[in-house]
Amino acid sequence: MKAKSTDQGSSRSSTATTAASASTGASGRKPWKKKSPVEVFVGQIDRLREDVQKKEEELKQAKRQLQKLEEARKILEAT
Repeated sequence: MKAKSTDQGSSRSSTATTAASASTGASGRKPWKKKSPVEVFVGQIDRLREDVQKKEEELKQAKRQLQKLEEARKILEAT
């Protein structure tokens, strides 16, 4: 019984691998181009800059929400 489950698992993985390789060829992806160390470094800087901008925007939204809640708290405590 164990042999059957092993055989089925291996046939599934080979089918999935074949399907994945066929789909990547059909999608028309650009060929891989080796990047220089400078290009890799610049790419890391760009990704980090985008991440910082995203987090700053999230922080601004959180501050606005906190301010609104604090104003509501003041109103509730005053009554």
